[in-house]
This record gives sequence, C-alpha cells and structure tokens, in this order.
Amino acid sequence: MSDSGPWFYAWCDEAARVEAFEAALVALVHPQGCCDVDITSLDTPARIWRRSILIDEVVTVTRAAFAANTHVSVDFGVQLRSGRWSCFGIECFGEEYERRYPSGPLRGSPFDRRDVLPSRIEIALGVGLGGVEIEAAIASMQVQQDIDDLLIRLCAPEEHARVKTGACVGVGDWGSPVETCATYHADVASIARDLALSWVHLNEGYKTPTTAGMSLDSLRARIDAAPRGARVGIAGDVELVRQHMRMDWAAAASRDMRPTRAEAVRRGARAATEGDAELTRETVIKALDMPPSLLLDALEASALPDDAWRSVESAALETIAATKEGAPTYEADVTSRKHVQFIERHAPYHVRRLPSGGVMLATHPYRTLWPLWADALFLLDLMS
Repeated sequence: MSDSGPWFYAWCDEAARVEAFEAALVALVHPQGCCDVDITSLDTPARIWRRSILIDEVVTVTRAAFAANTHVSVDFGVQLRSGRWSCFGIECFGEEYERRYPSGPLRGSPFDRRDVLPSRIEIALGVGLGGVEIEAAIASMQVQQDIDDLLIRLCAPEEHARVKTGACVGVGDWGSPVETCATYHADVASIARDLALSWVHLNEGYKTPTTAGMSLDSLRARIDAAPRGARVGIAGDVELVRQHMRMDWAAAASRDMRPTRAEAVRRGARAATEGDAELTRETVIKALDMPPSLLLDALEASALPDDAWRSVESAALETIAATKEGAPTYEADVTSRKHVQFIERHAPYHVRRLPSGGVMLATHPYRTLWPLWADALFLLDLMS
C-alpha cells in the first residue's frame, strides 16, 4: 500500500470486525475480480498467502484464520465512481494486533495516490469558457465523488451500522477528525464526535483509532477533566497538518519527547504553530450539549459553495457531460499551482444525510473539514 494516501479508516467493535471487512470487500471488489490475500499473526511465524483468488475464497480464508492477534491484507482492482480503475487494498486488524499497533480496525488505500488524485484528466473541447478554474473544478468533482463513494463502501456498504465512525485522511494517519477531508458517522446523533475525538487527540495525544469507539458520554468526561479555558490549535489547511505531522514524528524520534504508550502519538497536548486556529474546551462542551439536529442544520448551511465555485460549476458540469457523450477531448494537467490553489480555496463541502440514519461530511483531500466546522460553530454562536 501507498504511504502517501489518501487513507480510508473505519472503526467497529471486535464482534463485528470480520463481517464489516467482508461487507466492504463485497462492495469494493468486482464479483469476478481476483484478490491477493496476506494474513500474518503477532509473535508467530505463521503466514497465509493466497494469490489471484475470487471473493468467496477470500471470505472463507479470512473467516478461518482471523483472530485477535491477526492482520489481514487484501489487494485488488476497484472501479471508482468516476469510471477510473485503481489498485486498492484494505486491511483488517484483530483486537490484540490493534492494541499493539493502533491503525484503525479497518483501513484502506490506493497503491498509487494518483489513482484517486490523477495528475491529468480528459476534458471536452469547445464547451464553455474553458480555463484553469473549470479544469480544476472538474478535477475536484471527480475526486470528491470517488472519495465519498470509497468511504461509504468501506463504512456502510449495506447501510448497516456495523461501523460506528470512519474517515478519509489526505495525509498521515487518522488523527484529528476536523483535520481530515471526510468523516462518516453511523448515527446523526453522534455528529459532535468529530469535535470530541479531535479534542482528545490534540489535547491528550491519543491516537484516534484507540478512542474512536468511545461513547459520547465517556469522551465528554475526558473533555470535562481539562482545565477551564483550555484550548488546542487546529490546522485549518493541509500544509499545516503536514507541519504538525512532522513535529509529531520529530517528537517520536526524541528520547525525551517520544510517547510512553503505544496508543499515543505524542506526550500531552500538541504544540500550536503559526497559522493554527483555536478550539476551546468550552466550545466542544457546548457542541456536545447542542441538539444534533441543530448542529447538522448549521453544517448544511455552512456547506454552501462560495461565489468562485458557483461561477464555474455549470460550465464544469456541461463539460463533464460532453466528455461522457464522446466529444473530442484534450488532456489537462491539473497539478499546476493555479489548479491546486483553486481547489484548496474553493472545493465545496458535502454534508450527506444517509438513508441508514448516518451522515458523511466530505471535501477534496486538498482541504480539511475545519473551515466547515468553524463556520457552523460560528453560526451557532459557540465559538468562544
């Protein structure tokens, strides 16, 4: 698997882990597609390899071998919602394995970042005004639909609530949910979990996979225990997320600063850096006390696209339709600084209520969810 992501994570109870893994495989793998399976166990030389086997055999092998100390990895080709194909892999970690190496009970990623974030795309000629903004908007739309679809296929392929929460992370590990590009919750009533988990990760240093399954009451108690007026720094953009990631890596390499427990990414609160926003203990507590329906309404109101996006959206949709209908095309490089900046500044946010009663918040991996959350909290007069 690629170290560069994007990474997709899902948290579920131990009892539902294998079933959730199998359901995700069925949703992701073509019925006649072949998979490579690799199963390893902690502290034993036992290893199972199977190459080019069908999904039914994958399920049989996994059920027979899975235990608390095992790690299962399955690689396969997946068709993205945009129509492109990607080499993809998902992993399932047993409870004991997860305690020693916290990575999330379920994790997935493309082998090559460019499979999900392509550097070049085909665009129809002669539609609309063309230009960098329209090319960037088309690239963003295609990427966002793939990210949304992959996260749902991992977390809720059958609209079944086996998975409690999940996320897509553009860079690094599953850290603060408000610094990711997408989150999933099986129950709308737990939408404030994004803020609570972010506080615990940023203020106490715990890896999010180790706290993601806690009840909101338990998370609230952790936040209540912090001193009044306590605050943490939030990375509002991806470059700041990378900066903090490098700081955590440096701390982990230092004898005096490295974490003293496997479930932590650092000792205590994360140091703020220039450009960080602030999230206070009191804001998180108020959000947890807020009726979830009001939080969700505020998030939806804050997800309206800005003027720059609206000015190109219609032309971008017309161009996508023309491309699908077979119009002549040209190949656009969408990695220039102008393309990337447009997406970083203007890619929209999606707040998607799911038929199962769950909800997903999502944007392009070049952005984080914090600006969406900040606007919603401001609307509700919760920012202190």
